Amino acid sequence: MNIKIKLTAIALLMFSAGAGAQTLSQAQKWFTQGEFEKAKPVFQRLVKQSPSNANYNFWYGACCYETGEMEEGLPYLEKSAARKVINAYLYVSKAYYDMYRFDDAIENLEEHIYWLEKKKRDTAEAEELMTKYRKGERMIRSVENIAVIDSFVVDKQNFLDAYKLSEQAGTLTMTNDTATNIDDMSIELVNEMGDKKLLSGKDEEGISKLYASMKLIDSWSTPQKLKGINEDMAELNFPFLDSDGTTLYFAAKGDDSMGGYDIFITRTDSEENSYFKPDNIGYPFNSTFNDYMYAIDDYNELGWFASDRYQPEGKVCVYVFVPNESKTTYDYDAMDAGKMISLAKLDNIALTQTDNNIVAKARQRLAKVMYASENKHKKTDFTFIVNDNRIYTSPDDFRKPKAKELFREMSKKQDDLNALEKELGQLREKYSKSDKASKDSMAPGILDKEKRVKDLRTEIDGMTTEIRNIELK
Repeated sequence: MNIKIKLTAIALLMFSAGAGAQTLSQAQKWFTQGEFEKAKPVFQRLVKQSPSNANYNFWYGACCYETGEMEEGLPYLEKSAARKVINAYLYVSKAYYDMYRFDDAIENLEEHIYWLEKKKRDTAEAEELMTKYRKGERMIRSVENIAVIDSFVVDKQNFLDAYKLSEQAGTLTMTNDTATNIDDMSIELVNEMGDKKLLSGKDEEGISKLYASMKLIDSWSTPQKLKGINEDMAELNFPFLDSDGTTLYFAAKGDDSMGGYDIFITRTDSEENSYFKPDNIGYPFNSTFNDYMYAIDDYNELGWFASDRYQPEGKVCVYVFVPNESKTTYDYDAMDAGKMISLAKLDNIALTQTDNNIVAKARQRLAKVMYASENKHKKTDFTFIVNDNRIYTSPDDFRKPKAKELFREMSKKQDDLNALEKELGQLREKYSKSDKASKDSMAPGILDKEKRVKDLRTEIDGMTTEIRNIELK
């Protein structure tokens, strides 16, 4: 090789090295400025060129995490942490936290804090994260056992349209229905009686709080902040008052939140005219994403809540579940860790459907309320649910003559049952106001009617099942 060629080759190498350094420097600058999308392809190229470079592995893995490609970035972060890159421990812990691997998240964050202390750096931010991780570790041990019977992915802006609540549950309204950002949404709940309104609104500092307003003769009173919860929590929204009139559900951000909005529960402190300290209702209702607008329809025995977990921008998933009369949880120690995580994340709602009878009945109730909502102004003779996809509203809907005739007989028995239940109710009321001698004379008649009511209900349930089976053959 002559001298001219050698000089050219050396110049190219020097230029290449300089260009590479300049590119690395620019990528590092983008990284510190939070422009991870710009920095990622640079670090990806560098880590391919030098697979063992711990810093390149960290920067690329962190960019992947920040741009929503956690699974892609985690192996690079783990490799970097193995080489004791301090911030790699931090990012690995965040990834494990998002995966509900709380023990692993805590272990890596402890390592991160250890090295920060050793180098005499501030650990305050890491300590805050540790509080959140330990909360997650506790909550994963008490995942509520609920049956989620369906879910709907809808536009976030119109997510309330997916809620099909009975009138007995009250009326939910989004007052600023053009809002697309969850922080800008304002929700109002008017109770069944129509005399109380719960609403969210911005305070003088622009922070969302919860208020109550009472119905006057022809207007609503000036909204007043709810006492006991607004003071210690930030960004409260999405209120729902249970039918008992004392249990309040809402969503909020803050130290007790797992990530974004979490759903909380509190109850009225009647003596102080305020609310008790709220509790985070835990998994599976809450997640590391935004979870909100928890509502219970006691009349239809259905519950609803919304979450943007695993959803693209602008979308939200509305879950429908069967509420428990009292909270029951899975046995953490007896269950496979992977299955417990899946139940907590609700990434497979079929895992929650362990009782076919409960699920089937709940789906029938859901089908009925969905149908009623879609046909609110349509006059129908009756509503008879054959299955999730077939609902009859007229005798002409029956396809089998035998089923149609059996339905007529069942309808007559239903009329008899309604009349008998009315008589029984009147008799019980009279019984409650009578003296002992009168009660003794009325007791046999009440017991007889109670037995007849029970027998009729059993007979009608059997006929309902038989009609469905005939129609589905």
